[in-house]
Amino acid sequence: MRLLPRRLLSRLMLLIALLLAVSIYASLKIFDYFDREPRATTAALQAVTIVNYTRASLIASHENRRLALLSELSGREGVRVYAADFLEDIEPLPDDPFINLIAEKIRERLGVETIITVNHYGIPGLWISFNVELDDFWVVIPKIQVDRPFPWHWLGWGAVVGLLSLLGAYLIAARINRPLNLLVHAADRLRNGEPAPRLPEDSVDELRDVSRTFNEMADSLVRLDNERTLLLAGVSHDIRTPLARLRLAVEMLPENSNYMKAGMIEDIADMDNIIHQFLDFVRGVEGEPTRMMDINGLLHALSERQARAGRNLKLKLTSTYFIPLRPLAMQRLLDNLVGNAYAYSKGDVEVVSKITAEKIVISVLDNGPGIPPEHAERLLRPFERMDNARNKNEGGSGLGLAICNRIAKLHRGSLELINRPEGGLEARLTLPIQQ
Repeated sequence: MRLLPRRLLSRLMLLIALLLAVSIYASLKIFDYFDREPRATTAALQAVTIVNYTRASLIASHENRRLALLSELSGREGVRVYAADFLEDIEPLPDDPFINLIAEKIRERLGVETIITVNHYGIPGLWISFNVELDDFWVVIPKIQVDRPFPWHWLGWGAVVGLLSLLGAYLIAARINRPLNLLVHAADRLRNGEPAPRLPEDSVDELRDVSRTFNEMADSLVRLDNERTLLLAGVSHDIRTPLARLRLAVEMLPENSNYMKAGMIEDIADMDNIIHQFLDFVRGVEGEPTRMMDINGLLHALSERQARAGRNLKLKLTSTYFIPLRPLAMQRLLDNLVGNAYAYSKGDVEVVSKITAEKIVISVLDNGPGIPPEHAERLLRPFERMDNARNKNEGGSGLGLAICNRIAKLHRGSLELINRPEGGLEARLTLPIQQ
């Protein structure tokens, strides 16, 4: 989640670079399109002027002097004049919009009968026909005079503009990305139940309202949590006090009412246990800091606690591996799973741990009746019970597995209830190695 703003920044920069490249290319094409007409007109006027001056010079000269004049005109300013024979093979103009536009404008001024070609006889240039009396001639204008060189300078300026635009976009995106990073970090801490730091409200205008709203939401959650804790503490005190008096009164009943007395004491213990589960669920464990711990150490301590209660908990553990855990929360999760397994099993409970490249899997196995598969996910929600499915009528509030599931998610893990093929239930806890 913390990498999202960085990926967003890269994609934003890539999108801006792509849009700049497309816009620069489109600008060059639009410039070339609108610049084609005036360039073609200028080139056509230049060609028409050369043809008219050449033709006028030949007309003004004596017939005997025309060949000498042709030789003198050829080669001047790169323009050449040749005698023409229009029975020769003349190739059509190439499929070049600019050359065809020049030819069209030349014919508008010299006449539609004017023959125009390029690179005739292998000599590069624009070849334009004209006649003097009964003689036909070619004027060859070098190609360099009608073609515009590739606008490298425009590309250079376009590259400079693109780089400056990318730099400006990067600075703007980085300016926006900083409050986004803070928002993601604060939301991540809030999601894990940790106190979220206040976001600065002097950020960019687009995110100022978001930061202010987030701070108000975080403050409201803190107030709500404090009020909830205070309320539950009061309820716990007010209910447990009469329960204690009731327990004392039951203990003082006559000895001949042992059966009634045992039932009432059991009911009072169930009520006290339900209140304890309510408090555990609502109080939560999010505020407990994490530390690097070996899950096997917690499982060995769990086995010792069960042994003191007269239970033989079987352990089948993998190698030692340290991961970040909330010790008290994880201890509560394991105690709840094992206690639940003993409550519904036939006396045999086993804990198995496995490690893979990315996760640690802890399975609590019992040999009880199992549960209907369609109710596996529902049992992980608060106040859900399936006592009938497990053939038991134990007291409780239906919060034990919900607390376990909450703690598993707090560690970025998952809890699953799976029926075993050989009978019984597997409570599978999966914890990621990297959190």
